[in-house]
Amino acid sequence: QVQLVESGGGVVHAGGSLRLSCAVRGIAFIAFPLSWYRKTPGKEHDVVATISGNSASTNYADSVRGRFTISRDNAKNMVYLQMNMLKPEDTAMYFCNRGAPYIIPAWGEGTQVTVSS
Repeated sequence: QVQLVESGGGVVHAGGSLRLSCAVRGIAFIAFPLSWYRKTPGKEHDVVATISGNSASTNYADSVRGRFTISRDNAKNMVYLQMNMLKPEDTAMYFCNRGAPYIIPAWGEGTQVTVSS
């Protein structure tokens, strides 16, 4: 059974930090890139950050580059997103999944991040 379980969201003031975690179970992990996505009401999932299977390369959306850091622990089947210098526009539901084009349809419940100004 595929499980993507995100955690670590919360409410923070602008300029604050949060660290998101995602436990990945039931799907092949090591060979695939993993991504963090975020979604606001009425919009699709937007990719925020992607990390390769061996952590050798990372990519970030322009809006978060320099503030967010993605990492993974293949031994624990975990992926993380360290978010610093948060802005109100970062407010969204955050999800993890494989990186495109390997996205699996069974999204997790996500974790809500709310940044107050």
